[in-house]
Amino acid sequence: MTHVNPINEFALGVCYYPEQWPEELWDDDLRRMKEMGLSIIRVAEFAWSVFEPEEGVFQFDLFDKVIDLAHKHGLKVIIGTPTATPPAWLTFKYPEVLNVTFDGVTLQHGLRRHTNYNSPKYRELSARIARQMAEHYCDHPAVVGWQIDNEFNCEISEFYSEADHLAFREWLQRKYVTLDKLNEAWGAVFWNQTYSAWEQVFLPRPTAAPRQPNPHQALDEKRFISDSTISYAEVQAKVLREAAPKQWVTTNGLFGHLDSHRMTDELLDFFSYDSYPQFSTINFDKNEENPLLDRGWSLTLSTTRSISPNFCIMEQQAGPGGWVNRMDMPSPKPGQMRLWTYQSIAHGADMVIYFRWRTAAFGNEIYWHGLNDYHNGPNRRLREAAQIGAELAKAGPHIVGTRNRAEVALVRDYDNEWDGEYDIWHGPFSWKSSKEWFKALQHQHIPNDVLYMRSGTTLADLQRYRVLVYPHPAIMRDETAALLEQYAESGGTIIFGCRTGYKDERGHCYMRPFPGAAARLVGISVEEFTQIKGTRKPATIEWKQGGGEATTADLFNDVLTVESDTVEIIGKYASDYYAGKPAVTRNAVGAGSAWYYGAVFNEAAARNVIGLLGLSSPVANWLSLPEQVELTIRDGEAGPLYFLLNYAEDAAELILSEPRTDLISGDTLQGSVVLEPYGVLILT
Repeated sequence: MTHVNPINEFALGVCYYPEQWPEELWDDDLRRMKEMGLSIIRVAEFAWSVFEPEEGVFQFDLFDKVIDLAHKHGLKVIIGTPTATPPAWLTFKYPEVLNVTFDGVTLQHGLRRHTNYNSPKYRELSARIARQMAEHYCDHPAVVGWQIDNEFNCEISEFYSEADHLAFREWLQRKYVTLDKLNEAWGAVFWNQTYSAWEQVFLPRPTAAPRQPNPHQALDEKRFISDSTISYAEVQAKVLREAAPKQWVTTNGLFGHLDSHRMTDELLDFFSYDSYPQFSTINFDKNEENPLLDRGWSLTLSTTRSISPNFCIMEQQAGPGGWVNRMDMPSPKPGQMRLWTYQSIAHGADMVIYFRWRTAAFGNEIYWHGLNDYHNGPNRRLREAAQIGAELAKAGPHIVGTRNRAEVALVRDYDNEWDGEYDIWHGPFSWKSSKEWFKALQHQHIPNDVLYMRSGTTLADLQRYRVLVYPHPAIMRDETAALLEQYAESGGTIIFGCRTGYKDERGHCYMRPFPGAAARLVGISVEEFTQIKGTRKPATIEWKQGGGEATTADLFNDVLTVESDTVEIIGKYASDYYAGKPAVTRNAVGAGSAWYYGAVFNEAAARNVIGLLGLSSPVANWLSLPEQVELTIRDGEAGPLYFLLNYAEDAAELILSEPRTDLISGDTLQGSVVLEPYGVLILT
């Protein structure tokens, strides 16, 4: 579908669960929201039993009252279809809808996401509740849009019910047509896994080793799960399009085993994401050098932007978070909630909805705090949200609809993500290298996008960027390599790391010299390679003059041989038995170039490449920024907006050599400017 951004004015809102609170609170809640500058609420994504307390018996009184009250107070409403948490009557009467674990354990009622997408009965009942709700609210003046389900593949992203095994078999028959082709794709002759009847084919199941399926079967499993999820979402999307054509459709998430790009293209008006930056501060690797912490969340927001250039944050962290028995996040410090709100906006959000209005007094999420505490009285988070509401009432109209600008893209694809979950010879490297590149770009104030290579990716999509960083694409089709070669010939720079190009789309290793499909593009071959593990220490790379200081080559090293006279050696190994051998090369390709870095990137190596490429911050000629401040740029008809976000507890000094106006305060700034801890500026 062709996407036209339906968000024509900036919206700041909150998730609201009236079914959890006495009715006498509702009117006052909604009045206070409006006074704080909020304009939209999200409701009902977990309320199936409220709408359908018995099978086939529908009632709308509770939400009719709430949505009418919201309209009275001038608030818009997003309704969630409640299919992430089916009623107890449903799972009791129709146990075939329940999901089953890899080990064969049937998940029971009591949490959420305990169903499977391929149960015909669950699809039927999901479509019915969605239709009942859509037909009832399609003309309500407060209702502007729908959220399908909630966080697809959250909690669990694997499905092994009987319905899933049957659907997988049918999916394979459509994909391969014959068993001979399936056996070939899965390399079934290895370990005598050859199938002679379709009834013998299943999703991965427990084997002699605790969990060691055929790797090609495991890759197809992830593709199947994604297709199943999208197919289930389509059941509801079709209903909503038919019954409520004047209201937009989205869903929220960004979880595993789901091609969110395809789902958005085919089913949604825009994508939505749930942003909790403190996950990156409580789960970080204590051995990581120079961690970005909550600033690193911007990489995930960049991924969200790759799906939908203008998106919604359906849940923005508004306080400390946690379940009764897991996820114990501390309280955001003064200013951090505001910082994280603008972080989302800086990366493309045109709608931000806080989770949640009031902290739950019962259930698993009694410690997942909202804007209000249990006591419902004034607190710091409410004051901070009101400040943001007042600021965005003025600044929002200038932000909405603008698009992010970047010259560098970090490149990914779903095949390598899914294959890399199982294949430890390349999977762990991609996230590491992307994160280190992101650090290097962030600290030098060079904005970047995330770009997913897909079957429909065009040369024009690539040519939007001066530099593409595609760290470890083990799976690479020849067609992808040819497209990247066209990009380089037209003047672009493509940068690869070790473990590039040696597998086809089935996950089979090419019977060619490494780097396989990318060999012609980079002009080198891999003489040999080694893991850096156990007693093996990282080698040292010495870079060419002007390339920066020596760096370590971490985790995995490719030893390179130059195969073309268009290749320049940029760095050589300076230690271990391959000392003196090429480690970093640059191949001239038409008007551009293709780099090969024979290791897993760290920030120092990425900085060296950035220096050799001559990349610099787009504001370098008028603005000096310390490392602790993030820069992003959103372009619109009125010109660029420069978002500056200080993630540190210390104030940051900025130097502006020319006057600029801060969109938030309206002040004109020049010379030395102090940005307070967790502070934000939007310069025009």
